[in-house]
Amino acid sequence: MAAELDIDFVRGQFPAFSEPSLQGQAFFENAGGSYTCLPVIERLERYYRQRKVQPYGPYEASRLAGEEMDEARTRLAAMLGVGTDELSFGPSTTQNTYVLSQAFRQWMKPGQAIIVTDQDHEANSGPWRRLVESGIEIREWRIDPETGMLNVRDLENLLDENVRLVCFPHCSNIVGAINPIVEITAAAHAAGAFVCVDGVSYAPHGFVNVGDLGPDIYLASAYKTYGPHQGIMVIRRELASLLPNQAHWFNADAPTKRFTPAGPDHAQVAACAGMADYYAALAAHHGISGDAAVQTMGVHDLMRGYETQLLQPLLDYLSEKNSVRLIGPRDAQGKAPTVAVELPGPGAEAAEKLAAHGIMTGGGDFYGARPLTAMGIDLEKGALRLSFVHYTSKAEVGKLLNALDDVL
Repeated sequence: MAAELDIDFVRGQFPAFSEPSLQGQAFFENAGGSYTCLPVIERLERYYRQRKVQPYGPYEASRLAGEEMDEARTRLAAMLGVGTDELSFGPSTTQNTYVLSQAFRQWMKPGQAIIVTDQDHEANSGPWRRLVESGIEIREWRIDPETGMLNVRDLENLLDENVRLVCFPHCSNIVGAINPIVEITAAAHAAGAFVCVDGVSYAPHGFVNVGDLGPDIYLASAYKTYGPHQGIMVIRRELASLLPNQAHWFNADAPTKRFTPAGPDHAQVAACAGMADYYAALAAHHGISGDAAVQTMGVHDLMRGYETQLLQPLLDYLSEKNSVRLIGPRDAQGKAPTVAVELPGPGAEAAEKLAAHGIMTGGGDFYGARPLTAMGIDLEKGALRLSFVHYTSKAEVGKLLNALDDVL
């Protein structure tokens, strides 16, 4: 295996880096959505040109359309270490989570409890919190107001026999800290509760083996993992069999359709196979062999190793700035490269100034009003968020640091 990620090979897989309109711009708002890799674009275009028909019919275009949709599901499930019947596509993770919350509302009894955090993106918080209207108790696992971190001991104090579900992020889109899924899941399972992990902010930094980590639900968004705008949802069989069908009555026995009543975009599902193509290309180029799950974890480690090298100088720089408050860990090993800072003024104003330096980033609350409020940050002011992924170059990080010198 290659010791380091080949950044030139990586960037060659993304048309955005040769796009004239983007030249001279360094992209640091990847937490809001990533560039799309070439295999996804090619598959999406092919589908719209050749196969944009109702899939699974007897004629050739329809047969090929269905086969490519099945390919996406089969390959992504293998990459994530779960069964093909345990992976569903939906219009978005927000929609998928809302549908799941309705299934739990029907399944749970009044007085039973769900634990949520105040570290989450609103998509994995709001839908569950609304269930209080149906008599379900909502317990909040709260972050440390200084660090933004979750403490597993605090969770253990909330767990008892009434808790049926624990919801938390793999990492927050504000705090960026990587939460210990295995430890949290073990504590929840020991108390008889299921686990729902929002992986949207972590998955861009490498798909994980959900089967090994153990959560009952794992959510991701393809448009942040170099693909089209689809939600990817893993629901393990044991839990899926307990929850009531949310789709058409005739789909009640179809595991991949029971929790996506609206139905996904056929072309985008098919194009999701391009993400598997991209991972396979990275694995082959870097000499990573094995089955899909092994290759995926090898690519994950390459991505994380490279990102960590780029992240630490940025964290060190911001930690030394008295004029800013760096949110979350200072050590890149425990943090995804999603870096939010509180400034004396509005984050959006700083983002606008950075844009003049060729830095594409954003300011605001990023649907993370709860963690910002918990840490005492004025929502009117919000935060500046700097986020990158494995296709970001060292030169672009250097450009960001130079621009921050001028703006801060």
